[in-house]
Amino acid sequence: MRKMDSHRAGPGRARARRLIRAGWVVLALAAGMSVPMKALDVQVDVSPLRELPACSGQFVAHDLDHVTTVPHGDRVRMFEANGAGVGINDLDNDGDLDIVLANHAGQNSILWNEGAGVFRTERMDTRASRGVTLIDFDGDGWTDLFFTRVASAPNLWRSQHDGTFRREVLNRVAEPLYATGWADLDGDGDLDLVGGTYDAELLTELGNDFLMSGRGGVYVYERSGDRLIPTRLAGEAQALALLLTDVNGDGRLDILIGNDFAVPDNAWLRTEVGWEAAAPFTATSYSTMSLDAADVDNDGRDEVFSTDMKPFEDSAATRAAWEPILSGLPNTTPKLDNPQVSANVLEVAEGGAFRNEAPERGLDATGWSWSGKFGDLDRDGFLDLYVVNGMIEFTTFAHLPDHELVEENQALRNDGRGFFVPAPEWNLRSSRSGRGMSMADLDGDGDLDIVVNNLRGAAQWFENQICGGESLLVDLRWPDSGNTRAVGARLKLQTDQGTFTREVRASSGYLSGDPSQIHFGFPAGTILTTLDIIWPDGTHTQLESLTPHTRVTVTR
Repeated sequence: MRKMDSHRAGPGRARARRLIRAGWVVLALAAGMSVPMKALDVQVDVSPLRELPACSGQFVAHDLDHVTTVPHGDRVRMFEANGAGVGINDLDNDGDLDIVLANHAGQNSILWNEGAGVFRTERMDTRASRGVTLIDFDGDGWTDLFFTRVASAPNLWRSQHDGTFRREVLNRVAEPLYATGWADLDGDGDLDLVGGTYDAELLTELGNDFLMSGRGGVYVYERSGDRLIPTRLAGEAQALALLLTDVNGDGRLDILIGNDFAVPDNAWLRTEVGWEAAAPFTATSYSTMSLDAADVDNDGRDEVFSTDMKPFEDSAATRAAWEPILSGLPNTTPKLDNPQVSANVLEVAEGGAFRNEAPERGLDATGWSWSGKFGDLDRDGFLDLYVVNGMIEFTTFAHLPDHELVEENQALRNDGRGFFVPAPEWNLRSSRSGRGMSMADLDGDGDLDIVVNNLRGAAQWFENQICGGESLLVDLRWPDSGNTRAVGARLKLQTDQGTFTREVRASSGYLSGDPSQIHFGFPAGTILTTLDIIWPDGTHTQLESLTPHTRVTVTR
């Protein structure tokens, strides 16, 4: 299939490039003029984005060539209901973001982005997978594939720089991890791994062998060359979600574990002497299924969001469908000795503490919710929320057709104050039982699209055709380090409409990998003042005179 180049530099294409010194630096970018190159430390490339198609005011759904299946056909039993994740990143260094979809009974899929919304399917020789993270493990400048498995150790597939990947065994990672995260946690310039097991599924799959092995829990694996040195933080876990984010605002990445089955969520703070267990939140979800962090009110401090099970509407039909579950759930008022609530939670920082503001901000009930993530879907400068829903299980929902709780995914628009209202006009109300989900600009036109890995149905790409707003895409490159995509970097875009903050993460939500490319949305006519980049090692770079509707690549 021929590569589509409609959003790449061609004859007469405007591009500005310059090399500047690392540290506190200021660079004036002039899209449309050529800047002489100098042999300094930071190179900046600016290229226009693809022209936006005619807007329709909504998302357009496209089926993708992938269906996550289970071993018993249409009968989904117990933890087969958990489905699988999705990862998005540029696998072949062509500038387009590719898609990787995990599978349970069937093969994992790579959907190579051929440009302009065209994807070429490649099946992988691997199955029984859960989570997907796309990271440059070995620091060679090429993205590798990392899968967690149903009941065995994770798989790493190293890029061979030609569109192929070679499966390798990770040194000393024998645990059957479920939720994972990658970042430079010890400040030595390479990527470390954090992982948690999902003990309930492992007990079902492996029985007494798992009990006798003592392999469950939460682990930190610090890199030493190609070796991973484990430290065990907890001896057991029901980890459906894991997030690496700065909880206490000290500039270090901390660890959050979202546990299922009423097991309290865990937090560990990075200190000068190692990892310290903490309980920073006054409320947490009862059965946490997804974690994300974002600055939803543009005040410079991230909020932490978790998903759980709570119907988004109260009707006789909903109560009847949910009946086997509702009777066993606790109420939504946390107790002093147990902060868990059967609802989504939004942790908002108040001084040195956090307060759950999900109910008053319209976020506490989105259904039987799996992956939930923030992104500026309408490019107004405020982060919106998308949550995928649904549940299928042969015994729990035997009273329902096809033993499936059918629910619509929920799109919630940020009203500009950090409060959220339903956005049915965006046409994102799919009811295909989504599990993994991630956001990225897949067609190079500057707005965020969405990919969902559904269970028992075709995966979907939701093409963003919402009208209005402008955008800026930022790619960070750090080729002389072991963290070539600058995972953990924090970016602040200063504008006349406020300050917008983003962080480069390898994963968030439920079992899903995030692209290293950062997206900023803002109202049309916004004046962009500066882009401040705080690299993972604390070095600062500042860019000036930015131009909307461009992609800026900063190579350190």
